[in-house]
Amino acid sequence: MTMVIGAQPLMAIATTEWAVLGACLALAVAVLLFIFYIQPDASDLAPHRSRLDQLLERRDTIYDNLRDLRFEFRAGKYSEGDFEAMKNALETEAAVVLGEIDQATEAQTRRPRAPKPAERGAR
Repeated sequence: MTMVIGAQPLMAIATTEWAVLGACLALAVAVLLFIFYIQPDASDLAPHRSRLDQLLERRDTIYDNLRDLRFEFRAGKYSEGDFEAMKNALETEAAVVLGEIDQATEAQTRRPRAPKPAERGAR
């Protein structure tokens, strides 16, 4: 004897619950396999932009902001005092970024190089 709840028999509800439970179990297994057994590609772990690239982009942004600030000052949007304060802040930030760019490029050029194979054998 099947019990009727609403318009569906109890057996149909049990079958639907087993299908949902099976789907959930399959999803859980797939997630665990993905997390623990799939190794990431080396390119996924590498940063997409170097520190120098970020600094150069920041420098260009500051220069663009200075150019826009001068244009807006000439258009009468800012008073001379506000213009000088913002210009000085941007120039100070530009000086800091340029110093960091110099440090980053010097660090790349000062890396010690391995001796040539002929020099290793001569020693």
